[in-house]
Amino acid sequence: MSEETLAGLLERRAGDDRPGLLFEDRVWSWRDYVGECRDRAARLDARGRGLHVGVLFDNVPELLFLLGGAALAGHVIVALNTTRSPAELARDADATHVGLILHDPAYAGLAAEISTLRRAGPVPDPEPPPGEAAGATAPTVPFPAPEGEAAAGRPARGEVRGDTLTMLIFTSGTSGRPRAVRITQRKIAVPGVSLGAMLTPDDVVYCSMPLFHSGAVMAAYAPAVASGAALALRRRFSASGLMPDVRRYGVTYLHYVGKALSYVLATPASPGDRDSTLRIAFGNEGSATATRRFAERFGCRVIDAFGSTETAIAITPDPSGPPGCLGRLPEGVEIRHPGTGERCPAAVVEGGRLLNGDEAIGELVNTRGLGLFDGYYNDPEADRERIREGAFWSGDLAYADAEGYVFFAGRGTERLRVDGENLAVAPIEAVVREFPGVVEAAVYPVPDAAAGDQVMAALVTADGFDPDAFAAFVSGKDIGPKAVPRYIRISGELPQTPSHKVVKRILVAEAWHTADPVWWRPPGETGWRLLTPDDIARIDDEFIRHGRAPLER
Repeated sequence: MSEETLAGLLERRAGDDRPGLLFEDRVWSWRDYVGECRDRAARLDARGRGLHVGVLFDNVPELLFLLGGAALAGHVIVALNTTRSPAELARDADATHVGLILHDPAYAGLAAEISTLRRAGPVPDPEPPPGEAAGATAPTVPFPAPEGEAAAGRPARGEVRGDTLTMLIFTSGTSGRPRAVRITQRKIAVPGVSLGAMLTPDDVVYCSMPLFHSGAVMAAYAPAVASGAALALRRRFSASGLMPDVRRYGVTYLHYVGKALSYVLATPASPGDRDSTLRIAFGNEGSATATRRFAERFGCRVIDAFGSTETAIAITPDPSGPPGCLGRLPEGVEIRHPGTGERCPAAVVEGGRLLNGDEAIGELVNTRGLGLFDGYYNDPEADRERIREGAFWSGDLAYADAEGYVFFAGRGTERLRVDGENLAVAPIEAVVREFPGVVEAAVYPVPDAAAGDQVMAALVTADGFDPDAFAAFVSGKDIGPKAVPRYIRISGELPQTPSHKVVKRILVAEAWHTADPVWWRPPGETGWRLLTPDDIARIDDEFIRHGRAPLER
């Protein structure tokens, strides 16, 4: 059996007259959609072979026409994140050898700034790897191209295979600089076929997560193409607009990432919330609290899977497992100590509390290879960080119980060491999110004046913060005293990527030096009070007394 490709999945839809793409008031059949993709393929072919095409679009049909056209013709779409600065995007374009930038009219100014910066002197990069296309200059034009840019005389197309490069998608950058992941034909087709098995041509898939990240491409677009279900596209995510869209389009399957479900849950409830066509919400990084509440409120099944842009490790959710688990450890995936490389022992959990975090928490590692990961583009340093002796080190921390059920413990930068004890972020967040009125929460380390870390939490709440109620709440939870937050920041919103992942490095850097109100629990006290400028001065003096520089303001 030949390897699946995105191009092959598209060709199967070429004669399908059922609805394929829904956007605002327009409908394209699958036949129409593939026809538009073939048109874009011809226009790209007229400019050359193997183009690296940077795109600046919201979730609009033109972006999907370009993606399909690139897949059919062997070009490469470079998904540029429209929320990044012109200088950052110029560096991204240089690093991925973009030779042409196409954009929505709304991003004409941004595209022009990027090109100006690149002409003035792009950030030096290594020569492109053998076989990769390079583009020294990148004209910026609105798309579709003007009439007359026909396909006549275009170069012959090369063979499209499973390992043919189709996209370059940057990681979300929540814990460091974004890196361009190589997205091949198979990397889109394989999850498309797998998830598409849950769908029929009568289903409607909802895509509101940004298409410049992998989740929307692999878990919304690809399953629709593979199954023949219609794809309802929304320009940008709207928490208040989600359920009206579900009813408008008859959505049966929606894709989410990160905190999106939490923001939907923060909208006012309606007696008719469960009365809709929605039956499946599929995504990743939703909290256990949010996924449970979303399923209960909207009467659907929520499948929260473990995944990343690299797609080197896949863990299948197991509804029969303990609350909060990702599923069972797959064959060949182990939890290893990042320093020694040794396999971590099973976690000892009593009453939901991890007792041996120091030895049980480690990094998720695919010991059998790279899965669907085909490497980063033009970034050997990043490849070396993730690939060691043929194994893929994810950077994600986790622990597994004696039955093999896996629990996420945070990113590589999200471990805390409080009074000599290693703590995981994720279990603390799970407890804090259960506090009544919390819309979203993030837990992260801030420095302790003497040594190590203290626990800080940033909360978005629906109705303020009651420190006495919080104290009573945590006292009734099986959470160790060192895990109870020392500082609690109350924010209107948390800094996040466009795919709704919290950017904790910003919170860590700001610590308690923020305009937001911060409640703190002074050493030796059991309750919280508002942090004052005098308190901050005393904390700074404590850092100096212990020979540590106070945090910059």
